[in-house]
Amino acid sequence: MSSTSVPTRAAADMPAKPPITDALIAHMTRNEADMAFKKRVQTIFDWVQPTDDSLILDIPCGRGFYLNMLRYASNAHLIGAELDWEVMGKAQRNVGHLPDVALHNANVYALPYPDNTFDAVIMSEILEHVDDDVAALKEAHRVLKPGGVVAITVPNHDYPFLWDPINKTLESLFRTHIQHGMFAGIWANHVRLYWRDDLRAAVQSAGFEVEEERSFTHYCFPFIHNLVYGIGMPLLEKGALPKNMATAADRTTFDRNDGSLLNPINLGLKVFNFFDRPNKINEPPNRSTVNLAIKGRKSEKTG
Repeated sequence: MSSTSVPTRAAADMPAKPPITDALIAHMTRNEADMAFKKRVQTIFDWVQPTDDSLILDIPCGRGFYLNMLRYASNAHLIGAELDWEVMGKAQRNVGHLPDVALHNANVYALPYPDNTFDAVIMSEILEHVDDDVAALKEAHRVLKPGGVVAITVPNHDYPFLWDPINKTLESLFRTHIQHGMFAGIWANHVRLYWRDDLRAAVQSAGFEVEEERSFTHYCFPFIHNLVYGIGMPLLEKGALPKNMATAADRTTFDRNDGSLLNPINLGLKVFNFFDRPNKINEPPNRSTVNLAIKGRKSEKTG
C-alpha cells in the first residue's frame, strides 16, 4: 500500500468497457445523498475523460470513491495518494481489491512521482484543507504531463443558506463559524472556503491555463450537509445502520441497491433528488452554490 511504483498494464489485460454516459454516471451515484457530490462526479468525468491508456492520480483519494467509479467505468491506470493512514485503510477496504488501482501514502506538497508522469490529476475537496494551496497546485502541475488536465473542486464561500444554516447564520451575525464536530457543516476541518476569483488566481499562479469554470448546487434540502456528514456517514462507518439501509447509503455498492421505497434511505434519496432537480451543472456567477470547480491544463510547451 505504501509503494509508489506506477502501475503498468496493457489495455487488453482488462475487459473492454462501454462508453461513459450520463446514465452510467447516474447509476454510479444512485446511492448519493450529497447532491453536490453528484455534480462533482459528473464534472470529474466530463473533464478527465479516462481512456484505457491514461494514467490518473487522485490526490487525496480519501476513501477511494472516485477511484471506485473510475475503475467501474474505465480501464484507465489509477493511483490514489492519501496522507492520513486511517483514511487510507478505508480506501484499501473499498478499492484495494480492484485491478490496476495503486494506493500510496503521500504528501500533497511532495508527491513521490517523477515530473511529467500523469495524464490527469484529480484534486477534489483538498485545497480548502491545506495551508499553502498554490504549493499543492504546483506539485500537481509538476507531475502532470505537458497537455495534462487537473480537475479541481472546492467549497464556495458564497454557499446557499439551506445547505448549512448554522454556519451561514454565524457568519452573517457574528463573523465566525464552526470548523469541527457534528455541526461544522461546510466549514468542517477547512482552512478556507473559496471565492471564484481567489480560486482562479491560485490555479493560474501554479502555472495552469484555466480552460473551464463551474459553479453548482444552489437548491438543496435544509441542513443536508449536517444530515449526510454529521449524522449519516458516522452511523454508516460505525456499522450502526441495518444491512439494507447501509447498502442503500454506501457510495461503493451502487449495484446492490434494489431501489425499494420501503427502505428509508431510498425514500430520503428520492426527497433529496426532488430538491436537486432545478440545479444545473453550471449556475450563473451571481448565484450561491455549494461548489466551485476549475479545469486547468498544463501547457504543451512546458518541458
